[in-house]
Amino acid sequence: MRLKISQFLLSLVIISALMLGGCSTQQVASNTSSPISAATSITSEASTKTTSEATSVSQTNTESIPGLADLPRLEGKATVVLTVKGSPITIEVDGTNAPITAGNFVDLVQKGVYDGLAFHRVVREPQPFVVQGGDPQSKDPKISADRLGTGSYIDPKTGNARYIPLEIKSKGSDTPIYNKPFDATAQAVVLPHKQGAVAMARSQSPDSASAQFYFALADLAFLDGSYAVFGNVTQGFDVVNKIKQGDRIDSAKVTQGAENLKTPGQ
Repeated sequence: MRLKISQFLLSLVIISALMLGGCSTQQVASNTSSPISAATSITSEASTKTTSEATSVSQTNTESIPGLADLPRLEGKATVVLTVKGSPITIEVDGTNAPITAGNFVDLVQKGVYDGLAFHRVVREPQPFVVQGGDPQSKDPKISADRLGTGSYIDPKTGNARYIPLEIKSKGSDTPIYNKPFDATAQAVVLPHKQGAVAMARSQSPDSASAQFYFALADLAFLDGSYAVFGNVTQGFDVVNKIKQGDRIDSAKVTQGAENLKTPGQ
């Protein structure tokens, strides 16, 4: 059931309380990842984005988007199983409707990036919101808690952080919309924030998602059009509901669809 107005206002209170402070450098600021760090501006952004603008973006040739060809892509679907405290969470990853976002996630799973990482943000009060993890820094148990949520995946080949563009497909469109949030109340999305959705966390910059992801603990329609959903939990949502802040991912494995992952040069 979609959030009612009163629930929406409560969500904004949660958002305000969880916003992470900006940093002095552009890279660190862009690394401050949260499904809600930019949400105080979502309402104003959505009200000013027109359907015609979103449509024009969706029709952009993906080859013209800088760096897109250098990112992993999932052509089809895959199944990923996260094991947390010995219990499995099965995720259907949708590369049909979010090829770059899904490809990035599956590629990081294949590389073992998520093994041992902690869930650093769990918000259930005053209402169910999100469980967020995937900060590569959290593999170090000695990392300061106030740094968690600021990390990105660093490509060992280049020494640089890998970022992916915001990628959201609207209903009726052949291709996703890249780089720009849009008003999902005027243009519905194919992959909405339903309970059990899995999406990428990011900072205020639309193209700052890297490795951090979150589970939606409830229907969060007000995030649609602003954050990229790339899959959903098909089994083990009860396990998600038991995750506590500080719990770690025992392992992450691609159990089906690994052949659909296409990496640059492949």
